[in-house]
Amino acid sequence: MDEAGTSCSSLEPRAAAARELLLAALEDLSQEQLKRFRHKLRDAPMDGRSIPWGRLERADAMDLAEQLTHFYGPEPALDVARKTLKRADVRDVAARLKAQRQQRLGPSSSALLSVSEYKKKYREHVLRQHAKVKERNARSVKINKRFTKLLIAPETAALEEAPLGLAEEPEPERARRSDTHTFNRLFKRDQEGQRPLTVVLQGPAGIGKTMAAKKILYDWAAGKLYQGQVDFAFFMPCHELLELSGTRSLADLILDQCPDPGAPVRQMLAQPQRLLFILDGADELPATGTAEAEPCTDPFEATSGTRVLGGLLSKALLPSARLLVTTRTAAPGRLQGRLCSPQCAEVRGFSDKDKKKYFYKFFQDEWRAERAYRFVKENETLYGLCFVPFVCWIVCTVLRQQLDLGQDLSRTSKTTTSVYLLFIASVLSSTGADGSWVQRELRKLCLLAREGVLRRKAQFTEKDLEKLELRGSKVQTLFLCKKEMPGVLKTEVIFRFIDQSFQEFFAALSYMLEEEGASGAPTTGSVGSLLRTDTELSGHLALTTRFLFGLLSTERIRDIEHHFGCVVPERVKEDALRWVQGQGCPRTASEGMEDTEELDEEIEEPNIPLELLYCLYETQEEAFVRQALSSLPELALERVRLSRMDLEVLSYCVRCCPAGQALRLVNIGLAAAQEKKKKKSLVKRLQGSRASTKQLLGSPLRPLCEAMTDQQCGLSSLTLSHCKLPDVICRDLSEALKVAPALTDLSLLHNRVSEAGLRMLSEGLAWPQCRVQTLRVQLSGLPGALQYLVGMLRQSPALTTLDLSGCQLSDPTVTYMCAVLQHPSCSLQTLRLASVELSELAKQELQAVKTAKPDLVIIHSELDSHPEPPRGFNSVL
Repeated sequence: MDEAGTSCSSLEPRAAAARELLLAALEDLSQEQLKRFRHKLRDAPMDGRSIPWGRLERADAMDLAEQLTHFYGPEPALDVARKTLKRADVRDVAARLKAQRQQRLGPSSSALLSVSEYKKKYREHVLRQHAKVKERNARSVKINKRFTKLLIAPETAALEEAPLGLAEEPEPERARRSDTHTFNRLFKRDQEGQRPLTVVLQGPAGIGKTMAAKKILYDWAAGKLYQGQVDFAFFMPCHELLELSGTRSLADLILDQCPDPGAPVRQMLAQPQRLLFILDGADELPATGTAEAEPCTDPFEATSGTRVLGGLLSKALLPSARLLVTTRTAAPGRLQGRLCSPQCAEVRGFSDKDKKKYFYKFFQDEWRAERAYRFVKENETLYGLCFVPFVCWIVCTVLRQQLDLGQDLSRTSKTTTSVYLLFIASVLSSTGADGSWVQRELRKLCLLAREGVLRRKAQFTEKDLEKLELRGSKVQTLFLCKKEMPGVLKTEVIFRFIDQSFQEFFAALSYMLEEEGASGAPTTGSVGSLLRTDTELSGHLALTTRFLFGLLSTERIRDIEHHFGCVVPERVKEDALRWVQGQGCPRTASEGMEDTEELDEEIEEPNIPLELLYCLYETQEEAFVRQALSSLPELALERVRLSRMDLEVLSYCVRCCPAGQALRLVNIGLAAAQEKKKKKSLVKRLQGSRASTKQLLGSPLRPLCEAMTDQQCGLSSLTLSHCKLPDVICRDLSEALKVAPALTDLSLLHNRVSEAGLRMLSEGLAWPQCRVQTLRVQLSGLPGALQYLVGMLRQSPALTTLDLSGCQLSDPTVTYMCAVLQHPSCSLQTLRLASVELSELAKQELQAVKTAKPDLVIIHSELDSHPEPPRGFNSVL
């Protein structure tokens, strides 16, 4: 018996019966009838395919049965045999086969269909099944009416935007709205003519990846996508497959999605290049390296969901099939070991135009939609958060309830955490339950969520709920979705939170609702243990940790106590602060990088400091952030691409910097800035700066530059290394240098900058209110442009140390520099020229300056020795 025959798959009882019926029918034939059967089988191919004559010519009944079963699949082979028997004029055997088949396997009209005929039936089934999607509150809406286009940027666009670091503004069409054309382009051929077989849609939680994947499936079934390329598409939610009880084969999983049990699964699998598998939430797969994670290679092998999914992702299973994979942004690094030559695309959420469309689709009442949208538009922070579709849905849900009850819309909060908290409070208040009930039931729900998050468990059984006395409770119906799953012996009922992010939020809330034990110790777990577990700050606990910090602010604690009647233990905030202060920003060896080194196109490692900044940002409590950052003297971000939200987070933390804070950005990529209407430019905002009549578009770095000018900002040192600095960035940085209250140390190392950019930076450094005392510049090329930096030495009131080590200094530049150094208004005290090649003339001129100004320290290996500069100067790069 072949390997499929030994499988314990749920398909096999039917398959074994089909093989028995086929063999019995063929054994009833005489030698003459068998000969006619072989010829008719050869002359009438099914679906354009037929068994090679070399395998049929001398085949007996058993060989024929095996060839038919292997080639067409057990049940489709019965249809092929019956039709061939009729053409061979053996109608009595054909009729007997039909009757026996109906008796043992039941009627199956689809089994009479070929694959080409079944395509239409399957597409119609998908259209019916996916015409509506359930919202988180279990309300069903039509997918075509609710789906709002998202911005999707392919990997190539992301790389073009930031080839070396701080990139120039990309062309607007690079991040495309998710229409049919954009979805079709996901699998487009590359420059070498190769079509990707794996496409990864990545983005943060709630950004719309699942909805986009479902819309792709629906549009395929409607004939709008991948026409002539994909015959069958299957949507596979990874979280459900990973928690299935028992074992299942890929063939079983495909059959589960078909409208009836007689689908020609074997024939489908015989042409894997015509199949599309949509794997939603692949970041939930366990890490590679375990026996459980060994990929499956046989589509008929009954095994765990982990092995089936691992086989598809690694291309060990159906290597020529197409995959569309969705994953959270932090997870591609963990998936990289599984994926085979993936093409990545980033889901960026709603554009401003589509935010407005979503509001009108949600409310379906023009007056209410306009009122809600106008309120959110005027709340800049809340409006910014609404680029995330799930947050937008929560905001709309809360606003609808407030409008229904005639409440003040200003109650709606500003951060993601506060929006989630307000949503939960609104839902619970609608039940009319008293405070003690809410407190008791909420604690149980939060414990369920925490247990699931810590154990990487997203599905819960009835027994799990009974253990916490949650089964049938009000909070169960409000926040958990119920689903029936086919089991081995009986149907199993499972429960999930209405969204994975809600489970993570409730898990974070559980630490805020913990009751103190008699001795003051917590009864279960602790914040410290959670944070110590989340050592990477980028794994499955990342969002829970962010929510936890968001709940730590004084305002959120007050909201929790008001809404739920709970007293939040003071130790929770103290433990979190202690944990942050125990962190550090480890430096990596970047100082020795060549100036030609570019941002790796390979997947980036998770960046711990950035995720830590997200946690601090979520608190929106400046005093807490300033106290936390005091233990991190340097914030270092290296070799990462920063989204606009990343920049918002970084800028907020820089605004809260304590005195003496340093920021180092090495090989950083930035998304382009979106110029907002009616927003004052940085030039106009900065006091004492010269406003030009003609304004350039804002640079991606503008939010950070604005933060540096805040009077509460204590940032004293800024390093930009191996970055691309277009003129718009130099302009904004120059304006910030003019009034930054604490910036005394600036390093510009191996950056790509134009002559015009250097001129603008020099203007900022020469401004009377500029406080920069130490300037380090390492620049390859543009030797003549350095004259702008040198020229500002006569005007800069604060600059005392200039380091031009590694720069190319021409004789005219050195001559000009020597003249400036001897000018009475030049206050420079130290000039460092390590590793600078100087001509004999240049050395003589510099030696003359040293003689004329003995207090000026000039450091160069070929000039007269001089005492080393003050301690701390050599801590360069």
